[in-house]
Amino acid sequence: MSTENETRRPVTIITGGGRGIGRAISERLVAAGHDLAITYRERGADAEAVAESLRAAGADVLVLPCDLGDAEQAASVIPAVLEHFGSFTGLVNNAGITGRIGGFLELDPEESRGVFAVNDLAPIIMSQQAIAHMAVNRGGAGGAIVNISSGAATTGAPETYIPYAMSKAALDAMTLGLAKEFGPYGVRINTVSPGTTHTEIHASAGRPNAPAERAPRIPMRRAGEPDEVAGAVAFLLGPDASYISGANIRVAGGN
Repeated sequence: MSTENETRRPVTIITGGGRGIGRAISERLVAAGHDLAITYRERGADAEAVAESLRAAGADVLVLPCDLGDAEQAASVIPAVLEHFGSFTGLVNNAGITGRIGGFLELDPEESRGVFAVNDLAPIIMSQQAIAHMAVNRGGAGGAIVNISSGAATTGAPETYIPYAMSKAALDAMTLGLAKEFGPYGVRINTVSPGTTHTEIHASAGRPNAPAERAPRIPMRRAGEPDEVAGAVAFLLGPDASYISGANIRVAGGN
């Protein structure tokens, strides 16, 4: 049994792992030798197609439908992962929603409730379960969590999506608190904060051309690509980041 554990591939959970930044993270981690559990909320056929390509690269990939805005569904992910893999070594709280782009006075409070449910409550639930499994003082073998935040957490996103920015600032605070509370028990928690990146999230928010519109105001004069974010995540989950916890890597082109 000990030999099996020593040679076993790392297992990482990625919420929203079939699209956009989540897909890029999935592909990068499989290339680094991870097996994966990925969740999706919609477009299950697309998620399965991504999983098949990852399996063809040699990974064991578990695909789980989950609406992370539903607390009960969010709480079901890690038990399913444990049933399939027996254990896991990492969690990437990637899935997130912005709400509609627009001014603060026009926002819908119920939509904002959904933003906080997905962007904050789900990561709380999943991080709590993950740490309970990984912490060495509870019999675990240690592990790492990466929270995908946003550059908006420090700009406030005026006239764009202030509740989204608020939700990501809260996620940043969770990273700091968890890193300090569970560092003594072998669990590292870090954040990656993308700036404007070429994904479908902008279309979902009602402004599909947002990356091109914002590019002139970005010091590097372009939006980012999902794989550029994925590289930072893979680093934080890898051995070269073994003494990094409570950090926030900003992948925002200089913003």
